[in-house]
Amino acid sequence: MAFLMEYGMFLAKAATIVFAIALVVGIVVNASHKPKAKKGQLEFTDISKQYQQQTEELQQRLLDKKAFKQWHKARQKSNKLQDGKQPCLFLLEFNGSMDARETESLREEVTAILTIAKPEDEVLLRLESGGGVVHGYGLAASQLDRIRQQDIPLTVAVDKVAASGGYMMACIGSKIIAAPFAILGSIGVIAQLPNFHKLLQKNHVDFEQFTAGEFKRTVTLFGENTEKGRQKFQQELEETHVLFKSFVQQHRPQLDVTRVATGEHWFGYQALELQLVDTIQTSDDYLMTKMSSHRIFKVTYQLRKGLAEKVGMGSASVFSVWWQKFVQQNWQR
Repeated sequence: MAFLMEYGMFLAKAATIVFAIALVVGIVVNASHKPKAKKGQLEFTDISKQYQQQTEELQQRLLDKKAFKQWHKARQKSNKLQDGKQPCLFLLEFNGSMDARETESLREEVTAILTIAKPEDEVLLRLESGGGVVHGYGLAASQLDRIRQQDIPLTVAVDKVAASGGYMMACIGSKIIAAPFAILGSIGVIAQLPNFHKLLQKNHVDFEQFTAGEFKRTVTLFGENTEKGRQKFQQELEETHVLFKSFVQQHRPQLDVTRVATGEHWFGYQALELQLVDTIQTSDDYLMTKMSSHRIFKVTYQLRKGLAEKVGMGSASVFSVWWQKFVQQNWQR
């Protein structure tokens, strides 16, 4: 009887967990079917003020009381003279994913800057991306071009990587700086996909596809690919590559595009020789050179997470803790 009662309790707990999981999945599915109206919040962080506070704290520790008082007095006098007269440097960060979904935030940040920026101001973009889909990075590059069209200097800093679509964005800059071993270039186009036709054929599974238009579908995952379809697909890749090269040449006319548009990538030092970048320098060093001449603001547009994302992350952590306790109570006896 004791065994049956214990087994019954186990089944009841298991059923409760399954029900709770089904409930959460239902909420997530419901939320995902509702119209997405993601809104975000724009944040301006005064980097200059943070830098001044850090400097003051360090000076207070290093100097004696009299010396610090003199230094602080001179600092206040200098700030009064510069107050309101310094141009601004707006810092943006773009850590690009394969589909360039970060463009949604970038467009809001650029719009905000353009409402207040003056020709004497500057924008610094910290860019990190290995590239991705053409249309996504094309739109991201267009957002940066909005800055150039307003005659506002745009400096692009690459500390780690700006390749393929990442370099498409970088070449918009009026100046590109890169760390010594940052990866740049990869001016090429790639597409690859598996084909399961033989596997389906072996298992006597038919795949049927209906199209209108000779090249509505060139290559496919499940059907038998034809040589004509492959040639057309290759032609489309070549045409995209031509557009990519023209885009880079337009924004960096000093480049020998024939030499660099081979799909290869280079490290910072090599990229400098090839004129893919203008200076070897990290973004941190560049910011330090601007501290005395500019007021620096970091501009960030944070998207609010939807209900599905919140529930998904929250439920994952809750069930993780719940499952650990359940295992401890029922199997560690």
